Amino acid sequence: MAANRDTVLDWMQRFAASMKEHRQELVALDAISADLSVGGDLLVMVNGMGGTPLIELYVMYNEVAKIAQEHGVTIERNLIGNYITSLEMQGCSITLLKLDDEMVRYWDAPVNTPGLRWGV
Repeated sequence: MAANRDTVLDWMQRFAASMKEHRQELVALDAISADLSVGGDLLVMVNGMGGTPLIELYVMYNEVAKIAQEHGVTIERNLIGNYITSLEMQGCSITLLKLDDEMVRYWDAPVNTPGLRWGV
């Protein structure tokens, strides 16, 4: 089936509704809400497993950003894409890292690898 604007929009609305419906369960899975309540800055990585479209990864990131905002946490850095994959596996992983000055300095350091490049 070819995707057009209406089918993609419909899928996104159903996906967002499902995320909203299960939001508390998803947050409770990692029990991160207690850690987030202390505030601070985060690095968020949404990693696709290889078979998840990039648009779905951005939908997931948007949900993480909403939760962070509700807890008064600022996302200072992010990385969204397919970085650690398995042959066309569906789904994603979400990694949160509380940032301090040292971690920001390491993250912002120049990178020149086949998978990542910045500051070079």
